[in-house]
Amino acid sequence: MAAKKKLQVFVSSTYLDLKDERQAAVEAILKAGHIPAGMELFSAGNESQMDTIRRWIDESDIYMLILGGRYGSIDPTTALSYTEREYDYAVSKEIPVFAVAISEPALDVKIKTMGKDAIESEHPAELKLFREKVLRRVSRFFSDCKDIKLAVHETIADFLNLYEFTGWVSGSEVAESSALIQEISSLRAHATALEKELERYQQQAVKSTKRNAKWDDAEFEEALKLLSPIEIETNIFNQNKDDQSEKKFLLIKVMDVYRDDLISGVSNAMDSSKVDTMLYFNVCPKLELHGLAAVEKVAGVRWRRYRLTPKGLAFLVWLDIRNLQNAKKESVAPKAEKPLASKAEA
Repeated sequence: MAAKKKLQVFVSSTYLDLKDERQAAVEAILKAGHIPAGMELFSAGNESQMDTIRRWIDESDIYMLILGGRYGSIDPTTALSYTEREYDYAVSKEIPVFAVAISEPALDVKIKTMGKDAIESEHPAELKLFREKVLRRVSRFFSDCKDIKLAVHETIADFLNLYEFTGWVSGSEVAESSALIQEISSLRAHATALEKELERYQQQAVKSTKRNAKWDDAEFEEALKLLSPIEIETNIFNQNKDDQSEKKFLLIKVMDVYRDDLISGVSNAMDSSKVDTMLYFNVCPKLELHGLAAVEKVAGVRWRRYRLTPKGLAFLVWLDIRNLQNAKKESVAPKAEKPLASKAEA
C-alpha cells in the first residue's frame, strides 16, 4: 500500500489586510492533511529574507497566492513588491501555482471595515498589472473565508491528479526492503546515464539552433538594452476614474504582461479596448523600431492591426530563457531542511 503523501503548500500574501484569509488557508491545508508554509514565518521586506523565502519555495510542492487590495512592500532595486517577486520566482521555478483574488464587492466591504489598511493608495496601477498577470494563470475569486477553504480543497485535489508530487511521508511508512533499495539504486544509475545522454543531445541541439538562428544573443541583448529604459505614460490603469493623470510604466514590463494580446494582434478599430488602443499607439511603434512588431492591413476592413513579428516572438522566448537562467542563479544557496522525517520517492 502506497504511503500517503503530505504536500507542503507555501502561502503568500500581503500581511495586515489578509490575516483572516491566511488563517482560513492554513486551516484548509491542515484539514486536507497537508503542510502550510510561509505565513507568519516571514515578513517580506528585504533581500536577505527573500533569499530565505526562495529556499522555502524551492522546498514546497505548491505555491498559493492570496491577493487582496494591497500591493505590498516595494523592493527598491526592481520597483516590484516583494509579494510579486515571490510569485514570479515560483512561476520561474515551474512550481504548481494557484491564486485566490478578492472580488470587487468583497473588497468594498473590507474597505468599509478596515479603512485605508485594506486598499492600495501608493501603487494602485502596479497592483492592477500584477492582478491581471495573476488572473491569467490558475486562479479563483473569493468573497469570504469559506471561498478560500473551498478553493484550497478543490485545487489541491485537482493538482494531485495533474502533477507527480514528491511530497512528504512519515518515516515509519517508508519501505526499508533491501530489494527495493537495490532497485532504486539501479534506477538511479540508469536515470543518471539517460540524463548525461540527454544533456549531450541538448548541447548538440543548442549548437545547431545557434548555427541556424536568424538572430543571435548579442542582437537581443542590444534590443533589451535600448528598450529597458523606455517608459509608457498612460492613465488607463488608474483605479480612480476621476484621476486623469498619466503614470509611467516600463515598456518591457507592459510587453510581458500583455504578451498574449501582442501575439494575437491589437488593432486601431473604433471598438478596440483601452488596453488595445494603448498597445497599438504607445507600445507597438516602439517595438517596430527594432523589428519586433509590424503593422498588417486586414482585408475587407478599414482598420489596421499590429502584431509581433517572428523576431518579436523569438525575443519573448529569449527573455523567458534569460529570466529562468537568472532565477536559477539566485537559487544556488543550500536549501533549508524540511521539518518532517523523510521525503518519499515519487
